[in-house]
This record gives sequence, C-alpha cells and structure tokens, in this order.
Amino acid sequence: MLAAVRETLGEPDAELTIPAVAQRAGVHPTTVYRRWRTIESLLLEVVVGDVRTSSPVPASGDLRADLTEYVGRLLTSLSGPHALGMLRALLAATRASTDPHDVMAIVQPRVDDFRAMLEAAGVTGVSGMQLVELVIAPAYLWAQLGAPLDPEHDTARLVDAVLAVVRATPAPDAADRTPGP
Repeated sequence: MLAAVRETLGEPDAELTIPAVAQRAGVHPTTVYRRWRTIESLLLEVVVGDVRTSSPVPASGDLRADLTEYVGRLLTSLSGPHALGMLRALLAATRASTDPHDVMAIVQPRVDDFRAMLEAAGVTGVSGMQLVELVIAPAYLWAQLGAPLDPEHDTARLVDAVLAVVRATPAPDAADRTPGP
C-alpha cells in the first residue's frame, strides 16, 4: 500500500485519494479505509516511514554522541525549504481524524526509535515520548514560528538540556526504594 502511495506521489497528475491508491495497490478502498481512515493518515505513515529511513535514530550506547548526531541532522533539515512537510502532514492527519490514537499509532515507530536509543545508553528514567517532547517539539516549534534553531549553535544546547533531564530523573525503581537499616 505504501509503495502505491509513493508511486502516486511520483506522478504529478495522479489523483491522490484513497480510492486511487487502492486501485493502484489492487485492493478495495474499504481495505484502506479500515486501516487509515483518511488520505492524510496514509500520507503521514509514508512520510514517517521515509523519515525513519532517511534520518535514522542512532543507538550506539553513547547518549551524548547519538543525540548530537540526531539533533544536528534534525535542525539542519528544519532549516531547509521543505522543512515542515512532516509537521504539516501530522497536523492534517490530526485534523482529519476524530481519534488522537490514530496519529499516535503512526508516530509510535519514531518514539520506539528514541526508546531504543535510551535503552542502548542504559537510560531508564526518561521515555521515548519524553525525548520526543524534549528534542523534536522545540525544534519544530521554532521552525513553525519562522525562526528555526541553528544547528551549529543550538544542537549542543538541546543535547545538554536533555542530558540534564536524564541526570535529574531517577530510574523508576530507584525512586521507590527506601534506605535499609
């Protein structure tokens, strides 16, 4: 199905609707509607998948190095001409859906990528979603406001902020322990 979307997007005059994509994929439109409900949700899944491929989240075990690599790439991409395509696709899918879980299901693979980064580094007090909120949210906010963060100056600042949160957040089981006698 996703290949059919990419093929359709590659043809400038092609109609981008669920029935058109379903026909190209050789399935009934109902099959597509059951899974994605809107063309925006289907497009968002394609965009998220493509972003995961073109900008993988590193998970070497060195959190500072992994964050620096990822954040630097993110901020660089957000200063480009097509920077907000992912955000616009997410916003369109959110507006078109009556269930926020639909959008979360599409974003979940990226959250899982961040969780893998944290797990590789042995970080247990911060979740993948929290990392999204600490890194991606401010980067997209400033880009949306027309003042994208500068990769050369702001990468280290964002990474340092995340690492400060990681250091200040106790591991879940450590917070519940009471000192022994």
